[in-house]
Amino acid sequence: MNVEIVNTGSELMLGRVLNTHQQWLCRRLADLGHVVTRQVAVADTGNEIQNAVREALARAELVITTGGLGPTSDDITRELIAQLLGRKLVHSAQVQAHIEAFFAKRGRPRPNMTDVETFVPEGSLVFLNQTGTAPGLAIQVAPAGNQAGELSKEENRKQAESAQDRNLRTSSAKQWLIMLPGPPRELRPMFDDAVVPLLRREFAKEIFVCRTLRSTGIGESRVQEMIEADVAPFVKQGLQVGYCARPGAVDVRLVADGAPAPQLVQAATAAVELALSPNIYGYDDDEIEAVVVRLLTEQKKSLALAESCTGGNIGHRITNVPGASTVFFGGVTSYANSAKEHLLGVRRETLLKHGAVSEPVAREMAAGAREKFQSDFALAVTGIAGPDGGTPEKPVGTVFIALATADGVTVESRLNPWDRITFKDVTATQALELLRRRLL
Repeated sequence: MNVEIVNTGSELMLGRVLNTHQQWLCRRLADLGHVVTRQVAVADTGNEIQNAVREALARAELVITTGGLGPTSDDITRELIAQLLGRKLVHSAQVQAHIEAFFAKRGRPRPNMTDVETFVPEGSLVFLNQTGTAPGLAIQVAPAGNQAGELSKEENRKQAESAQDRNLRTSSAKQWLIMLPGPPRELRPMFDDAVVPLLRREFAKEIFVCRTLRSTGIGESRVQEMIEADVAPFVKQGLQVGYCARPGAVDVRLVADGAPAPQLVQAATAAVELALSPNIYGYDDDEIEAVVVRLLTEQKKSLALAESCTGGNIGHRITNVPGASTVFFGGVTSYANSAKEHLLGVRRETLLKHGAVSEPVAREMAAGAREKFQSDFALAVTGIAGPDGGTPEKPVGTVFIALATADGVTVESRLNPWDRITFKDVTATQALELLRRRLL
């Protein structure tokens, strides 16, 4: 089945708002067995929206639009699509009652401008908005037959002529157009609660399997070199292999469809695991910080942090994980030398002799954090994020990562010559990977 998404909103074209729909919807649809074949983003103008939807309906069995269903003057998707399909806008008492209840519950008067949201294209299925006022809408554009009986020849002829007049599909295949509101807090629950049941009812699930293996410590091109020969036999059988480089990590994506897909992806996964172990830290949505928290929890171990160049980034990532409070005791963001000395016990003579960015300082930072928080493990990082501050001996990107345990302190040096934000992300990942391997 062809699936296309049309995201509307001038704010998307101006770069003022991040289009999270393109990732979230594609992932949810793929999980349901329906892979998106094309998606576009267009501004809030009549020609752009109608042309994009018309083109999508000429190709796809399922078209989803996002945005443009609200009450303001730039919310014009509902009216434009009704015009495109040749359908009247009719008043929905159901939507009006929902909007009135929405404002009454909050003790606020209902703005008159929400009246426009009570009008829907004739024949639409209405999805009430549990977190807002704009309803979602679904229209069966090209039914594969009337649910109460087959369409008459005359009705089929009129429907085909109407579609031809608007440059839409004239195939008898089932076709749906779904309109969803723009705000993610409204779109996501509506998709799960209303759209998913519709798709399961109207479209047979296609067999689609996607497995992502997440690795760190190896570059993207090297990852491909290490697995290419091993996955080649599966590629000949229809497997698709993709690579996605992220700060400090590389994802290997294995995709297949059809009846052989589960066995094909499973066999390819085993081959990649064999080739990349022990650099694989997780699968699919696993984040390395979540893996570390899970390992610490399973082993009943605790962690403390001493961060300089990462500015608290490791602690931020760790505390993003639910349940981190049971294993993470705390951390010190010791950016200044005085903080390293007074809060972590780094000796002044060590700082004067070796400099803040050095193996001895990283070692004392980790040991000091472990002692201060009485934790089982402590990670410390100190480095030069740049763009200034480098020397021939210690160029920009130099970083020292230390791990303190009951057995002593281990220190690794790395060179991460990236922009400051990427430097912080890569360094944090490297520190977490050092701990992950120790926990294993």
